[in-house]
Amino acid sequence: MRATRIVKSIVVVGALSLIAVACGSSKKSTSGAGGATTTAAGAATTKAAATATTTAAETATTKAASGATTAAPAATGEVKKVKLQLQWFVQAQFAGYLAAVDQGFYKADGLDVSIIEGGVDITPQKVLAEGGADFALAWVPKALQTREAGADIVDISQMFQRSGTLQVSLKDKNITKSADFKGRKIGNWGFGNEYEIFAALSKNSLDPAKDVTLVAQQFDMKALLSGDIDAAEAMTYNEYAQVLEAKNPKTGNLYAPDDLNVVSYNTEGVGMLQDAVWADGKKLASDKAYQDTAVKFLKASMKGWIFCRDNAQKCADIVVAKGSKLGASHQLWQMNEINKLIWPSPNGIGALDQAAWDATVKISQGTKNLDGKTVLTKAPEGKAFDMSFNTQALDALKKDNVEVTGASFKPATVTLKADGA
Repeated sequence: MRATRIVKSIVVVGALSLIAVACGSSKKSTSGAGGATTTAAGAATTKAAATATTTAAETATTKAASGATTAAPAATGEVKKVKLQLQWFVQAQFAGYLAAVDQGFYKADGLDVSIIEGGVDITPQKVLAEGGADFALAWVPKALQTREAGADIVDISQMFQRSGTLQVSLKDKNITKSADFKGRKIGNWGFGNEYEIFAALSKNSLDPAKDVTLVAQQFDMKALLSGDIDAAEAMTYNEYAQVLEAKNPKTGNLYAPDDLNVVSYNTEGVGMLQDAVWADGKKLASDKAYQDTAVKFLKASMKGWIFCRDNAQKCADIVVAKGSKLGASHQLWQMNEINKLIWPSPNGIGALDQAAWDATVKISQGTKNLDGKTVLTKAPEGKAFDMSFNTQALDALKKDNVEVTGASFKPATVTLKADGA
């Protein structure tokens, strides 16, 4: 079918890593992409976790736990300029880094950090490999694919501990698990964001070329709401909320979680690691100044995320002030859901769970696209991750009595408004 051929080309492009989209836009479309827009990353979604008013109250902020007060600038020494490449446009997916700038955490460690927005035609890990940035944010399967192609990049901090990708459908479609995709029109974004969908199809012995109709989906939920597709790809913190911000024509009210079915790829056993901080492998191995900068950058970034853990509303406000086009309630929802992807971090924020890494690599090696090519042809060679810099940053924060695990974190209650206003 024509739709399948369109998606096929997109998937192939994604598999070649020509473009990497970060699943989550902060820009409204002017040509039918509609309302809010695209996304990335997330925790396993349960029906309780996916309620339109997320859950419970924010943790109290203490000066020691979050470094919440604006940090003083470094007393002496040269200020080091640093470029961070985002996966997508400004939104709460990147709030910790924006907060680290806003609260002066980078400045306190002698860093002048420039945050570079991403876009459809920007591959963050490629920008890093080509020297266009000092650090980059990217999903692990995409970055490992680029690494396999020859880029010397290394995961130095696994900020997001779990996947946030979902497949969302209206209740009357009766799609409650990935096995139900058979014979259905399944939306996907391509560009490497579809790997978990393909992994779920493989797990259920479904041929993506024959057993489902894959449809090229825009970075919104219009195709789902119009009935053009049966199940839409979504992130916990963005597209899923877009549905809950839309009016249900049958009731005249906003859609509620009970109007929908949600398939979580974590629950399906094919969730893969997403947002990580990637660094230049060659510099990590030989450049002492770059090594020191990496530790300082991670330390200040962690303080930013800890600040957002304890001050979700403030961080949502920071993101809106930085130019995000998503509405205030949408950004607060997104901030709350992003916190769920980071916290708790039992071994400390940014620490890598070896089992989750191994599962991501294994799934990537076994996930085939329409052409039968897998995301990775073999396990990563050499040092694909190096957590020593993350450990140093954690140790520095612990000395300052900063709480780095989020053991007592409880998500906030967020009520979405129409169109995310």
